[in-house]
Amino acid sequence: MTTFSGSALITGGTSGIGRATAELLHERGYRVAVTGRSPESVAQAREELPADVLVIRADARRVSETADAIAEVGERFGHLTTLFINAGITRAAALGTVDEATWDEIHDTNTKGSYFTLQQALPLLTDGASVIFTGGLGATPPFGIAGGSATAASRGALIAMVSSLALELAPRAIRVNAVSPGAIETPIWGKSAAPAEAVAARKAAIAARTPLGRFGTAREIAETVAFLASDGAAYLTGQNIVVAGGGGLG
Repeated sequence: MTTFSGSALITGGTSGIGRATAELLHERGYRVAVTGRSPESVAQAREELPADVLVIRADARRVSETADAIAEVGERFGHLTTLFINAGITRAAALGTVDEATWDEIHDTNTKGSYFTLQQALPLLTDGASVIFTGGLGATPPFGIAGGSATAASRGALIAMVSSLALELAPRAIRVNAVSPGAIETPIWGKSAAPAEAVAARKAAIAARTPLGRFGTAREIAETVAFLASDGAAYLTGQNIVVAGGGGLG
């Protein structure tokens, strides 16, 4: 009989940090489910991830879709020991250019979507489970990012929730933490509307400001998530772990 290390749901798990985390946890013996919004990324994940990884299309902005996805996970796994709430978007825009629709898209995905994902998943979480949110370095004062105020507000709201949720769920020994990545090499950089030369120059400037002199990898963030999911982090809750190569230190 197969012995599993645990069961994990990763939202926003079809690419980037979520995908790397799904692969790592699966390697370590977890039963893994991932969600994604884009039909293309969902189809690609179904083709490329191991066959026993459950891949579900769900839009984090829609509570009903989240509820349906979690119900499907419950039918397959029965319970969850790890919930990595990673689905989110970034929109770089100056204050004067952010319209109401953009603000709502960001906050419906990052803030509302994350909050209600945890609410809907709560009945599946075992006592002693681990919940991890994806925050962001730009949402961690005083390390702001020009043009990132709307996204920072949404991510900052998640970080602010962590300590309250950790207290609320402590009677069940459910740990709640956040991981705030710095500059990470993910497919999002290839989706920029800016010219390739401008993107390369921006990345070089960011790397130069990072004490370790480089971008992080999605796998490195996944390792931090895996630690928070493990028994090694059994006494760690209510924290925001910044993984940024020293970014923001000086």
